[in-house]
Amino acid sequence: MTNSQYTFLVFGATGRTGRHFVSIALSEGHKVVALVRNPEKIEEQNPNLKVVEGSITDYTALEELLIGVDFVISMVGNAQLQKLENVNTDFVKKLIPAMRKQNVKRFLYQAGGFSRPYKENLPLMFWVLKNTMVRFSGLLGQHRDNEAVIEYLTEKAGDIEWMVHRASIISDDASKGILVRSKTKNSIATFIDCAMYNYRLLTDNSAIHTCDLSYYKK
Repeated sequence: MTNSQYTFLVFGATGRTGRHFVSIALSEGHKVVALVRNPEKIEEQNPNLKVVEGSITDYTALEELLIGVDFVISMVGNAQLQKLENVNTDFVKKLIPAMRKQNVKRFLYQAGGFSRPYKENLPLMFWVLKNTMVRFSGLLGQHRDNEAVIEYLTEKAGDIEWMVHRASIISDDASKGILVRSKTKNSIATFIDCAMYNYRLLTDNSAIHTCDLSYYKK
């Protein structure tokens, strides 16, 4: 990151990755706007943090929310809703036109590591795990939704500087190291390391229009 002060619009700010992302951005001197269903879950107290009550499923004033924003990041997941509906896809289809109207270009979407890149196949081991462990965990809906988002971004949002992080996250332990981008390698990461990776990725021009994994660099 440079020494410039940016404004981040964060969806999923109270989630296990999102809360770390908010803390990191604020500690680096940036501004954060967070749309959250339950504002009382925000523990940060900072004059650079603006908390807006609302949900991606029913919030209608997206254009207003985007005023003055430099970067948008979505780290939202709801396994129960996503079993039947592409909640995130419906939201992103509203968000991208609003970004265009406010001339906000950069968007990071956090998906799962088992989400398939558009028109690509998962490696065999990923496919096996997705159709066993992920299926039995009731999370296939999340990946279906993520894949629909990826398809929409690829086909309909070429003018937006979108990037997708297909993250494999499992614990809220302390940092295990630095995550780097890869098309083939992945690591089971901690939430704080995933948040730091997302924070760095947003200003990485080489990540525009990519849909990559992340792994710990030795």
